[in-house]
Amino acid sequence: MPFARITGVRLAEADTSLVRGSLPWAPDLCTAMGVLHGGALMTLADSVGAVCAFLNLPTGATTSTVESKTNFFRAVRSGTLHAVARPLHVGRSIIVVQTELADGDGRQVGLTIQSQAVHGGDRG
Repeated sequence: MPFARITGVRLAEADTSLVRGSLPWAPDLCTAMGVLHGGALMTLADSVGAVCAFLNLPTGATTSTVESKTNFFRAVRSGTLHAVARPLHVGRSIIVVQTELADGDGRQVGLTIQSQAVHGGDRG
């Protein structure tokens, strides 16, 4: 995912049941007063969630985000943002993923739930 790479998203672990990733705080990703932009948080959540969905696809299928909702709980002003994505539903046409966002101290920063369409592939 070129966009994720450009923004600094890193994957640490990835399998069908759990994907972990991170995004280091950087001045170029901030809004006013050094706060990590909400779009940066959503970029991490969408990227890690998409990998989770991809790993749960049937053979030959692709996926795309069709819906994403994020709740923001606290600002990130330094350190590294961490994400953990887990599938909530793996269906024939939709995969729903929940991604928890936390700061370097383990405090919850946000929560994203996204729906990924399943395109093509062997749906058995």
